[in-house]
Amino acid sequence: MEKVNQNAALEQITAITNVRIFDGYQIIDPRHIVIKGESIISVGGDIPADATIIDGENATLIPGLIDAHVHTSIGGLRDALKFGVTTELEMNGDFTKRGREIQLKNVDDIADVRSAGTAITAPGGHPDELLPDGDEIPEFVLKELEKLSEEDREAMLAAYAHDHEEIPQVTTVEEAIKHVHTQVENGADYIKIMIEEGTVMGAPGLPVLSDEILRTAVTEAHKFDKLVIAHVLTAHSSQEAINLGVDGLGHLFIDRPEGTSELVKSIAESGAFVTPCLVLNSSIIGNPASELANDPRVHSKLTPEWIDILNSSFNTFPQGNMENSFKNVMDLHHAGVDILVGTDVAPVPVPNLGGLAHGASVHHEMQLLVKAGFTPIEALQSATTKPARCFGLHDRGLITEGARADLILINGDPTANISDTLSIKFVWSNGSQQQS
Repeated sequence: MEKVNQNAALEQITAITNVRIFDGYQIIDPRHIVIKGESIISVGGDIPADATIIDGENATLIPGLIDAHVHTSIGGLRDALKFGVTTELEMNGDFTKRGREIQLKNVDDIADVRSAGTAITAPGGHPDELLPDGDEIPEFVLKELEKLSEEDREAMLAAYAHDHEEIPQVTTVEEAIKHVHTQVENGADYIKIMIEEGTVMGAPGLPVLSDEILRTAVTEAHKFDKLVIAHVLTAHSSQEAINLGVDGLGHLFIDRPEGTSELVKSIAESGAFVTPCLVLNSSIIGNPASELANDPRVHSKLTPEWIDILNSSFNTFPQGNMENSFKNVMDLHHAGVDILVGTDVAPVPVPNLGGLAHGASVHHEMQLLVKAGFTPIEALQSATTKPARCFGLHDRGLITEGARADLILINGDPTANISDTLSIKFVWSNGSQQQS
């Protein structure tokens, strides 16, 4: 019986009509789409006689959003989907192909996820300064475990045990090569390296691997056709990463030294993308995301713990200012660099990692991009088509025939007012309509 029901779901035809369609690039003329099973089978054209009709009532239909920088969990993936974030790209964590098979079996009310696996860093290097000491499971993780079903709890514990049974040490070129091989064997979708000496994180003097070791890791990853993304937070480390040949910067440099124009030119010429995580930069300089937390469209979908996190901040670099970040991201944008929406949100609500929450912060990031000078359409492109293209996710980020049916129906017009993205009527993930 179950197989029959699955087949019936695959054959289900739905037409979403009377909508304004942003296809990932622009508003297009057709006013309806047709979904069959997991895919979009037509944009405009004839509506099949046996289609279930959903009248969009002149709302806006956009592709599912992509968060190009997270650290996630089953709960995080659930929260993401509530906000129309249908794909999360993990930049250090457990959700490689192997991890997904362990944790996400029979779990379908979540965003899709890809992962770098365990990032390459020096012993005692970033992100150790953010984590509690000792081998015990942290209290904030135990609190999250209490909220999960038995099946989800066992999956999370299994993944945690696997991730912590042997923390890989990289101190030599040979260990860097081995680390890349291990991540690839686990099914990592891309590779992450850390270049963080700690000043911006309030922990100056963190150990960082040598250029030789990091360059070896980049070269080895490229042998497997894996993208390499670098954690960087300053202009200096950003230039270092570009010199190493990385494919993307996972953050935007928070400072703005005299040589910024040369750095921008170097990034543009390299072809690397940048995921600025403006929401993180804002938190680092001490700004809580209280306006977002108080928005009823956000408040109603998150637990009190996550609302508390949004109402706090990292506050590790209060001497910084957002004007520098806004100027930096606009310089990169004008230079033709692909700017991707990302948040760097933590897997669970952690008191010292404030200002960020799964799903909600993607909308905040788009708002900050617009505040910096992006048009609303450019901000939407940075959360849909651009991350899909940069990460080779060719089946999503677009509303086009044959694409995966990841969709959000929005009251209002986010191409004119970016804040409207939070006014969600319905979310579809892989063709399945979700509770929003």
